[in-house]
Parts: sequence; structure tokens; C-alpha cells
Amino acid sequence: MYIEKLNLKNYRNYPELEISFENNVNVILGENAQGKTNVMESIFVLAMAKSHRTSNDKDLIRWDEEYAKIEGRIHKRHTSIPLELVISKKGKKAKSNHIEQQKLSQYVGTMNVVMFAPEDLHLVKGSPQVRRRFIDMEIGQVSPVYLHDMSQYQKILQQRNHYLKLLQIKKQTDTAMLDVLTEQFIQYAARIIEKRYQFLSLLQDWAEPIHSGISRNLEQLKIEYKPSLDVSESMDLTKMIEEFEDKFDKIRSREIERGVTLIGPHRDDLVFFVNGRDVQTFGSQGQQRTTALSLKLAEIELIHSEIGEYPILLLDDVLSELDDYRQSHLLNTIQGKVQTFVTTTSTDGIDHQTLRDASTFYVAQGALSKVK
Repeated sequence: MYIEKLNLKNYRNYPELEISFENNVNVILGENAQGKTNVMESIFVLAMAKSHRTSNDKDLIRWDEEYAKIEGRIHKRHTSIPLELVISKKGKKAKSNHIEQQKLSQYVGTMNVVMFAPEDLHLVKGSPQVRRRFIDMEIGQVSPVYLHDMSQYQKILQQRNHYLKLLQIKKQTDTAMLDVLTEQFIQYAARIIEKRYQFLSLLQDWAEPIHSGISRNLEQLKIEYKPSLDVSESMDLTKMIEEFEDKFDKIRSREIERGVTLIGPHRDDLVFFVNGRDVQTFGSQGQQRTTALSLKLAEIELIHSEIGEYPILLLDDVLSELDDYRQSHLLNTIQGKVQTFVTTTSTDGIDHQTLRDASTFYVAQGALSKVK
């Protein structure tokens, strides 16, 4: 899979952009604050219908404009598919192959991307929210059902929290509505956790040998899901639902007292172990970076195994953050098989055939052009 063309209109600092890319490595050079990351972000948004940098879609629209438009043509399974995403103050409209998609969950997954940016190096040592976002984004690309379940779950979570708040301040006393919301909440929560366990099992299978290779067979990586209630991978959906029901009965008065939902996928976490030790707490910076790199390379292989094609890889200003050995490992892995976009202020000091063979673009003040 690769992106052949990208057109932007009123996107961030780009009034207009029309550019074609090769199915190899594309290096985007330029000084800071000129628009390198905005190009990367636009490719990510075209695929995921959301940004990795902001949760406010209005940030994507050029100053004083009413809308932003991203168009792309992707090559997939010997066919060419036009994609279009329009972002306005009213919301988002997505088209795949000129047909408007009624739900974004039907659109996401047409084009697959893996983003690796400096903030992803905080995947291990950052907050649980960062790790939940990572897992939700990746499952969503290969499972539209998961995206739909997540969307419904978020809505019910919001409603349940609102109702708990009303009970807390005694604007409501009837708990029957809470029972209805809890029942709906549990159905989606159990399905989401089940899917997360399945996904992490696959990710483990790919990440473990990759990590071993990067660490020269000195380290073994284990990924563990840390749920907010006592459930496990071995449980079926029915058993998981029972555990939720039992736990919610026990914590009902505490939830009303606090005015918030205390358990569920929105409170779960991931833990990474290297040679049996928690990397977040005991790992060196090098081990944390190797873990993050292993996870990203595993994502590429996992998506390939699920859909039969490699995703597009976006390396946003991340090569300079890796030492020579990890840089080489990353570039060797992608060489010749994954369309890759690399942003950097300079390729000096990165001596690798992959970059010598790359197409190079230069960006300055919201204008991108290919270097001849």
C-alpha cells in the first residue's frame, strides 16, 4: 500500500498543496516550524480521520478559513483509490472512492498508517492514557467493529458519569436509570477488553523477536494488559460480564459518592517487561526506546499479517532521537517493503543506503517541492 498523490487545501499552514510521491522512502527536509510535521499529520489524518497531535479538529483548519480539505490517492491491491476528508466547524465528511461514508468507522482502515514520532518514545514512560490511545488507534485500523464499540462506549461512559454526578449532588435519587446505563456500559466494556487481549497477544508475537534482534538477543520483551478489575485473557465474554456486574454492585455507593465511573477500559493500562523487570520503572532510557521501537516495528508486521499489505510508515523527526544502531535497525527493516515518510532538518550523520536512494522534498513556509 502506498500514497501516490496528496492534495491539501487550507490545511494548517498550507493554503494549497499538490504533490506526488514515490513508493519508496520520501525524505522531507526543512527548518523547524516550516510545515514538515503538518504534511505528515495530514497523511495520518487522511487515514485515521483524527490527528495524533490535537483532539480539536479546528486546529487543522488554516487561520480564518471555513474548512480544510485533504485528498489522497492510494494504491492498494493493484487498484487506485481516491480518498477525501473535509474538516469544517460542523464536523467531518469522508469519501472513499468518491462515495461518502455515513460513519467514520466505515472509512478508517481503507488506508493504513503507522506513525512514529518523538512523543512515541514516551509510550513506555508516559501516562496510561498514551498507551490506551496507542492500542485503540492500532486496533481501530484493522477492526471497524472495535471503532464502533469504542464510540458507543465513550457515549455511554459520558452519560453514566453525568448521571452519577446528578446522584452525587442529589439532583437525582432514582437509580433505575443508572442500572440501565451500567448494563449497556458492561456489554461494550467487555467486548473492548476481549479485543484488546486478542490484539496484544498478536502484538506480543511480533514484538518479542524484533526486540530480541535489536537488543542483540540480550533482552526479552513481554507485554501485559493491566485491567482495572479482576479479569483475564482466559475468560470468555460471559464470565467477563459477570465480573463487571459483581464489581459494579460492590462499588455503587463509592461511585455515587465520587460522581464518576471507577472501572472500565478507560482506566486500563499496559505494562512492558524486559527480562522480567517493569521497563517504565526500572528500564534505562535505551531499553525504553528499544521497547517503543520494537512496538512500532511490530505494528507494521501485525497490520501486514491482518490485511495482507504493509501500511505506510511516518517517521516524524524521530531518526535524530535514535542512536546509530537503532537507526540502522529501523532503516534495514523497512528497506524496499514499506512506503516511508521521514521528516528531518538534515540527513547529515545518517549514513544508510535507504536514505541515499530516497526521494527528497524541501519545505519552507508552507510550500513543499521535490528536490531534483
